[in-house]
Formats: sequence, C-alpha cells, structure tokens
Amino acid sequence: MMTRKTGLVLATLTGALLAMACGGTGYGTTAPPPAGNTVAATPSLTFTPGTLPVNVGETVTFAFGSVPHNVFFTQQAGAPADIAGNNTNVSITRTFATAGTYRYTCHIHPSMQGTIEVR
Repeated sequence: MMTRKTGLVLATLTGALLAMACGGTGYGTTAPPPAGNTVAATPSLTFTPGTLPVNVGETVTFAFGSVPHNVFFTQQAGAPADIAGNNTNVSITRTFATAGTYRYTCHIHPSMQGTIEVR
C-alpha cells in the first residue's frame, strides 16, 4: 500500500524526470539568470541576463546550449572579439579591459540583443 508521503515523492520524481526528458526549460520559457559573470544564450532566443554589469578586467562567460547562437559586438574601441559561428553546448569567455557599454547581438537570431556594462 502506497503512503501519502511515498506518493508525493513519486509524483515529484516523475515530474522532474519528465522535465529533464523534455529538455527542462523548453522553448519559450524563461530560465533563472545565470550566476556570476555568465550570459546564457537561451533556447527561448534571449540573452540572460539582458544587461550584465562587470568591473574592468573581468571575464564574462557566454554559455551556449543546444540551440546555435553567436555574439557580435557593436564595433567600438575596447570591444572584445566577436564569437562567430554556430555555437552549441559550449562556453566561451571574453575579457573586458576598458570601461564602457558594449552592446551585442546574435546574427543567427537578430532579435537577441544584450549589453555588458563595464565600470
């Protein structure tokens, strides 16, 4: 005989397994913001967070999941190198050596835009 507590545990585990099998945060959902100096290029076609403040000299990690993305910075003095290609399931870092506001976009998905604010 199944107890109420066992039933709840089984339901919770089943829900978690279904979410993992379906890819977790599916297309069109919003994932929680990544920790630290990380920008996630999400399956819902957003950069999360949309604006990331960092200090001069800090490194930012651009995390690419299962959907291909890239990062192209608006050309200006101090902007780091672009991250070209169709990046999936990798993380690529860029260091920001000069104070300023650096805007970027995904050329695969032009509506994806973000900003790094270096102070």
